[in-house]
Amino acid sequence: MKRDRHALALVYACSGCSSAAQLANHVAVQLDRQGVAEMSCIAGVGGDVPQLVKVATSGRPVVVLDGCALTCASNCLARHGVSADRHYQLQEFGVRKKLHADFDPLQAQRVFEQVRGDLKEIESIAGPVAGQVGILQGSFAVAAILNRLDLNRSQLWRLTKFGAAAAVTD
Repeated sequence: MKRDRHALALVYACSGCSSAAQLANHVAVQLDRQGVAEMSCIAGVGGDVPQLVKVATSGRPVVVLDGCALTCASNCLARHGVSADRHYQLQEFGVRKKLHADFDPLQAQRVFEQVRGDLKEIESIAGPVAGQVGILQGSFAVAAILNRLDLNRSQLWRLTKFGAAAAVTD
């Protein structure tokens, strides 16, 4: 069964000229191709392309892969008031930024597996929450809908820990 692309998180990646940036882009492409997340265009967001800004600000969960500590992808989104639900800075995975060099395919595979595993784990935890609130299964569909309900972070945390009734009590 093919998943609804709109139920997936959006993934944005740095795609600059360094090996780290290209590794980030490669991982994002693989997440897209394997149906873990839907890749969107960070250059379009940074360039204020209306349709791509609309996608970025749609309320869907956002995953950002930044190749280095400059966090260019994250900064492009921040210009439009979007912050990542999951932000990965590849230097934290031991990825070194090299100019005029290709990324290490084995390192890219390890980063991909780590990120994919993290996103799948989040989805499996949120599955029961989706059933409790009577909406689509899958954490990212849940997160997108909850985001529209305008719950604060502590209410969202209580929802994931204790269920729908706990989320609305202060």
